[in-house]
Amino acid sequence: MRSFSEYNPIAVTVWFFSVTGIAMFSSYPLLMVMSLVGGAVFFTVRNGFSRGREHIFFWVLFLILALANPLISHNGKTVLFVMNHNPVTLEAALYGLNSAAMIVGVLYWFRSFTQIMTSEKLLYVTGALSPKLSLILSMALRFVPLFSRQSAKINSAQKAMGLYKDDNIIDDIKGKSRVFSILVTWALENGIITADSMEARGFGTHRRTQLRRFGFRAADIALLAASLALLGVTAAAVGSGSLDFMFYPSVSTAVPDKLGKAGLIAYGALIMLPIIIETEVSLRWRYLRSGI
Repeated sequence: MRSFSEYNPIAVTVWFFSVTGIAMFSSYPLLMVMSLVGGAVFFTVRNGFSRGREHIFFWVLFLILALANPLISHNGKTVLFVMNHNPVTLEAALYGLNSAAMIVGVLYWFRSFTQIMTSEKLLYVTGALSPKLSLILSMALRFVPLFSRQSAKINSAQKAMGLYKDDNIIDDIKGKSRVFSILVTWALENGIITADSMEARGFGTHRRTQLRRFGFRAADIALLAASLALLGVTAAAVGSGSLDFMFYPSVSTAVPDKLGKAGLIAYGALIMLPIIIETEVSLRWRYLRSGI
């Protein structure tokens, strides 16, 4: 039994974009709650409670977003109270909560996505679509940590030379500007060296090939098929209006019909797929360790 991160990257990517796509293009509150709770649970299942700071950041962001909308937007018929001659309405407050749940839920999902989808997996997915896009992405992913390490080296060298001090804000700004200038110069020079190296190795003279280290197994096909099927049911429910929800000018919603209920169940099942896989792997691993 493989963990969710060990499934084929294409199947994993399709699942992630299915979950986040429904959350971003729907406004039904129950779907937003399911996305937020599912994203937080999946992130916790994968990382335990060792990422407390990230949880705090997400929930503080949720609080800020939820409070910002009713203070900025004054649309809606139901006035809760008046603050500084501006009405705070129930509809704006509910819309703020719904939007905050959507944004934080998607952030949770993409945080897990960045942990699972390594640079090699992203190159595998994009390489099948466009080799040039794959090359650009691989170079970008390489230069981000490279720039970070080079910036730390330049910063340490500047400190060792005594060119600026941390306790003086003016010297600190001048020092950071000097570090940035040196880093940009180094990046331009490194880009020229990379281009010359690629040309010397014959880049562009022949058709590019792709290294395929990830095969499709039965479990990968099952995950991909289940994701697309559940996405189809949920998208049909959202697109048909069965899960419409209006916040302005007053809160109004229709009772979900059979298709709407099927869409809610399908989205819940879609969210639970990786959580079930990760939980089963964790329980099986504990069982095997207990027998040692």
